[in-house]
Amino acid sequence: MNDPWWLVLVKAVAIFVFLLLITLFNIVFERKVVGRMQHRKGPTMNGPGGWLQSLADGMKLMFKEDFRPRNADRIVFNLAPFLIAIPAFTVFAMIPFGGEVTLPGGIITRLQLADSEVGVLLILALASIGIYGIVLAGWSSGSTYSLLGGLRSSAQMISYEIAMGLSLVAVFLYAHSMSTANIVEAQAQPLVLPFLGVETPFQQWYWYLLLPSFVIYCISMVGETNRAPFDLPEAEGELVGGFHTEYSGMRFAMFFLAEYINMVTVSALATTLFLGGYLPPFDLPVLNNPWLGPVWFTLKVLSLIFVFIWLRGSLPRLRYDQFMKLGWYWLIPLSVLWLVMVAVLQALTDPNREREPALFVLGVALIVILFLVIMFGGKGSEPDVEDGELDQVDASGRFDAFAGGYPVPPRHGQQLPELTGVLAGETENRGSGGGSASTPPADPASGGRPGPIPASATPDPDEQQEH
Repeated sequence: MNDPWWLVLVKAVAIFVFLLLITLFNIVFERKVVGRMQHRKGPTMNGPGGWLQSLADGMKLMFKEDFRPRNADRIVFNLAPFLIAIPAFTVFAMIPFGGEVTLPGGIITRLQLADSEVGVLLILALASIGIYGIVLAGWSSGSTYSLLGGLRSSAQMISYEIAMGLSLVAVFLYAHSMSTANIVEAQAQPLVLPFLGVETPFQQWYWYLLLPSFVIYCISMVGETNRAPFDLPEAEGELVGGFHTEYSGMRFAMFFLAEYINMVTVSALATTLFLGGYLPPFDLPVLNNPWLGPVWFTLKVLSLIFVFIWLRGSLPRLRYDQFMKLGWYWLIPLSVLWLVMVAVLQALTDPNREREPALFVLGVALIVILFLVIMFGGKGSEPDVEDGELDQVDASGRFDAFAGGYPVPPRHGQQLPELTGVLAGETENRGSGGGSASTPPADPASGGRPGPIPASATPDPDEQQEH
């Protein structure tokens, strides 16, 4: 594209404004949807219907104290938020918002800032830069919680970046291009029903032809953006706030902004590669107006944003080992298997023959296999004692819940021994040579568990004050 410099500047400003506005909308939209799912109303105070809540939050963060820990690395601590926010904005330079339009003055241009023959690879490369900001934010904060959050995020990014990249190779093979604009134009064909040969008014989008790639990409994009149920780097119960625990004010706002822009980025990439980009859902002349391209594109992106919100409001957080097993044991092998299927099908079949029925059958079969493996696979008989519980069994084979230093509940078939030396106050009384006044006697009928504390063993607060 050979656009004049002022048109390039206008496009860049338009993309920047679009990302800011859609981020402000998504924040309130998420809070309202999650509120409805939890039988609440969500934001209602600021603005009509509460839709200006994002502006109020931004103003609040602007005037908050900009706190920096004493033992933090000052330069890296200040630089990390920019390393996350800047790539989030830059990625959208390769995303097409519409086709060719004619501007006043006869200037013909595409509703896209820049394009390249390897545009999708540039998007993946720019999106990967954000992980450096997360790791540096965790390392420079001087906090164990922040460091663990940064390490988790880097491992998460590496694990799911592989599956995401493999899922996109099938799109490249079918579209014969890595340019985002060419991939969208390749989907502008009428959809023919497999095995029936009936042409429909719908367009041939790749989510239908390459269904396993679309499913794997959707799972990977949730893991890439650290969103629930894959929000392990920011798990509040384990790591407080994760890599941005020590950030406040506008620095924290940049992390928050980058997270929502990354959600829009992966949704926009899914829209471009699998949902036809700016193409309308029906191939009708009324809907094919090039100026309506940004409208169709935005509606598709918002539908994927709703999927993010829906997952957050309905699914619990996965354990770290479950999350890694999902990526390395299931998504990556299935991505490789599906890629081999697509490559072999394209190499062995006649280019003049339709490959859509075979792709549809193979894709559905692979999705069924993925579902069966997740639901029923790998559930062999569990041993009586797992490797992590060997230190919780004494020499006689009895279960000791306090052997590892942290109390754990007994498993099925295990029984807690008598809690001798565990209850508060017994160690102190034993050390002073006296009995345990606060330890209740063990009840034989309850399997050695302590019984209720007798009233005579409870000290009177008035007596303690007199003594």
